[in-house]
Amino acid sequence: GGLKPERLLQHIAEIRALQEQFEGLILFAGTEVDILADGTLDYPDELLAKLDFVVASIHFGLGYDIESNTQRTLAAMHNPFVNCIGHPTGRLINERDSIPLDIEAVCREAVRTGTALEINANYYRLDLRDQHARVARDHGATLIINTDAHAVDQLDQMHFGVLTARRAWLRDHDVLNTRTAKEVGHFVALKRMKRPQPTAAG
Repeated sequence: GGLKPERLLQHIAEIRALQEQFEGLILFAGTEVDILADGTLDYPDELLAKLDFVVASIHFGLGYDIESNTQRTLAAMHNPFVNCIGHPTGRLINERDSIPLDIEAVCREAVRTGTALEINANYYRLDLRDQHARVARDHGATLIINTDAHAVDQLDQMHFGVLTARRAWLRDHDVLNTRTAKEVGHFVALKRMKRPQPTAAG
């Protein structure tokens, strides 16, 4: 059901408190946010700025207009606090087809804005699929493999994401979460410093 802003602030505070207890372990405070119909997000920027990592995803209003879907995704990528687009095509295997999406345009903008694209390892999603992940790699986009786990016993689904990445011929440097915590922090900071602006096409 998502978190109210007050609950998210509490979550951030809990992460910061835990960080002080564990020397040598780096904890990121992050969240997944909804991309609304107009491409804006369901939390304000001043709240997102308090987080270390933000995944933005489309969860509702999955339409069949490729231009609308693409513009909605690109608009989210223009937000300087969005670090990753989650399950970009929205597919659920054997339940829901992928939404029409201009993958080429999304990959180009991912490179321009410094936004990672997710390979969602959940075996109901596998999104980006291998063909799309290869297109992203060929454009020079950064990808991230994520389990989308809602429980501890789902963490082992990472295996399926790694297999998808292998099928796409990804290399370790193509995948954000093969890097050190410091390098991931640099990836986030670089986008916030640049504060990407929409292009004429985006």
